[in-house]
Amino acid sequence: MRARPSADDRVQALRRAVRITAAAVSGFLPLVYWLDAPVAALYALFTPIALGVLSPLPGSGRDRASLVVRALPWALGLVALGTALAVGTAAAVGGMLVVGFVLSFGAAGGPRPAGTAPGLQLFYILACFPPYAPDTLPERLAGVLIGGVLLVAAESLVLPAPAVASCRLRLAEALDLAASAAGQAARRGAVDGAAARRLRAAGQELRMSRLPPSVRPAGVGRTDRALAQTAMAVRRLLDQLAGSVRWPADGAAPDPASALLLRQVADACRGSARALRGRGPAPGPAALSEVVGDFLRTRASTGDAAEEEAVAVERRRSAVLAVAVPALIAQTAVAVGAGAREVPAGIPREQFWYASESAVRLWLRRLAGNMTAQSVVLQSALRTAVGLGAARLVAGTLDLQHGFWVLLAVLTLGRTTVRATWSAVRAGVLGTFFGAAAAGLLVLGVGDAPGVYAMLMVPLMLIAFAVGPVAGTAWAQGLFTVVVASAFAQLSSASWRIAETRMLDVLTGCAVGLLCGVLAWPAGARRELRRSVSELLRSVAPLVPATSGALVPAPERSGGDGGAAGTVPVSAQELHRAVHRLRLAEAAYAQCRSEPGGVGGGGPDWLAALNSAVHVLIGARWLPRLSRDPTAVPGPSAVWAREAALGLQAATVRAASFPRAACPPGGRADARCRGVRGPGAAGPDRPGELVRRPRRRAGGRRRTAAGPGRGRELTPPPGPRGTRALRAPSGAVGPAGPRHRSLPGPPGVRPP
Repeated sequence: MRARPSADDRVQALRRAVRITAAAVSGFLPLVYWLDAPVAALYALFTPIALGVLSPLPGSGRDRASLVVRALPWALGLVALGTALAVGTAAAVGGMLVVGFVLSFGAAGGPRPAGTAPGLQLFYILACFPPYAPDTLPERLAGVLIGGVLLVAAESLVLPAPAVASCRLRLAEALDLAASAAGQAARRGAVDGAAARRLRAAGQELRMSRLPPSVRPAGVGRTDRALAQTAMAVRRLLDQLAGSVRWPADGAAPDPASALLLRQVADACRGSARALRGRGPAPGPAALSEVVGDFLRTRASTGDAAEEEAVAVERRRSAVLAVAVPALIAQTAVAVGAGAREVPAGIPREQFWYASESAVRLWLRRLAGNMTAQSVVLQSALRTAVGLGAARLVAGTLDLQHGFWVLLAVLTLGRTTVRATWSAVRAGVLGTFFGAAAAGLLVLGVGDAPGVYAMLMVPLMLIAFAVGPVAGTAWAQGLFTVVVASAFAQLSSASWRIAETRMLDVLTGCAVGLLCGVLAWPAGARRELRRSVSELLRSVAPLVPATSGALVPAPERSGGDGGAAGTVPVSAQELHRAVHRLRLAEAAYAQCRSEPGGVGGGGPDWLAALNSAVHVLIGARWLPRLSRDPTAVPGPSAVWAREAALGLQAATVRAASFPRAACPPGGRADARCRGVRGPGAAGPDRPGELVRRPRRRAGGRRRTAAGPGRGRELTPPPGPRGTRALRAPSGAVGPAGPRHRSLPGPPGVRPP
């Protein structure tokens, strides 16, 4: 269901309508009535529509003007290419396939290329239709240039969009908050409840989905990659600091080494915040890395304390280390974003591989990474290119008048799923029908009076561009039909048949778009999300025992508990493969969120799976570098760590086996979607089960699990409300006996 637009959305739509109308009318009317240049007038009219309506550019007025300036050379080149290929239908169709794919595939470069792609498509579409008139190319280019300059002026001077807080400023504020919390934890051992709530709220605001598109660091360049990595690290830092409220069981103050490390974390956060605000150079991570090394080399002094107290001290130190690692990542990423090309020793270089890469290599790597059938970006680009090419073939074969409206319908009404396309087509056809009827009545009433259409053009465009974006597809198509009818009535003799032509072309475009939606990936990103997350979990599962093997001693062949350090390495190839699959899964998740039904409906918790993979990758990169002497790990703890790692690996593999019937694409959420069991998961005690909340019967009693665990309630484990977690293996008991069964792990290491 379409969300109701807010008052702010309506105001912004009205301001945008004023700017687009001012730019379009200022170029169209003088070219028609003063200079008698109808070809240039047509392109001057559609340039603000293409870059202002079809491509809702993000950011402030200055940002939008800058994007228009950068898009103009591409627009001029596409007009020239379309004019040359209009010589025949075959050439135009071939060009449409290439242009449609290249521009759509450019969405892999971030929100700015993705935002300008639909508008740039229109420039080729306008120029590739008959008549083949290469002699009119100068007029066409002049019209595009005039429309683009007027749009730049309108975005900058006419009710410019207000500026929003940049990503740098948001990260700086979050780092200041983290510095304050780290200082509080260094003094008291934990942060208070109010500070923990502020930390969690600040972390939520740094999610990509919460950031405005204009400040979202999703680009290909080194700076955007560094800011994105900083945002992820700061979110984890805030989450770990917020969890520090649970560190001390008895309110004990931190040991001196922990307090020193927390103070160093606070200093690093303040220095990075100043650098993000442009108030000083970015501090390198060397100082914090050295303190972390000293912290790891210093054993906590527990004296003759009991084992439980010693374990509590180790838990607090592990939690402090879980705070220091994301702070170190954030500080390194800020330095790389500020221009550092080398990563200091002790920092995983593969995590900051982009630091020394050129912009061209970064673009090529992003594009090559999406050249796979599992990439939703590639799938969308192919669907768009085939749809536009088929529409151009149909329009050229049938010799439709104003055939570019066919392609425009495919471009504006096409969606990533059949369900969404059918919904948009129904609304578009309905709106076009009433708009064509209104346009026909307007032409019949006014007749051949260009002056009247010129006077009506301004209010019609204001209404169309202010109401259409917030009222829905039907209103947008209907009002735009009236606008184009009034515009074409000034370029040639007016006739009511222009409404008939518009209706026929839109119907043809809707049929082509709907057919392409049925034939090409009709379910959208849902099926690809399931496949990509499943492969991601299977690729990160082997990293868990490999990382554990680098941290704890391996058992001797004779069966002893101690022994030499683990020799299972964390393979660089496996890390690279897992990161690649993580990027594909994130892209599928982002597209699925934009589709009808989203990722909700009681199905698997995809975000929890993605976060689990991220945590495994962070541990695989950092823990081997931050580990102490593996032989110093007590035998019972080493046994527990090894068995827990193997259990988590098995749980991750089982969780990757999502049953297809668990969440039908586009269907209603079934009760069975609330929990997914992997093969062989007989009860709630089995690792790999996505735990679901218990149901209550009519009498208020809770259902219990059937099978071997009968009599135990299906109660979700502790954690954030609404999340499902993988159970740790309950049978991982070492030689220390039952007491070792409850050996706690650090609070910073949570089950997926």
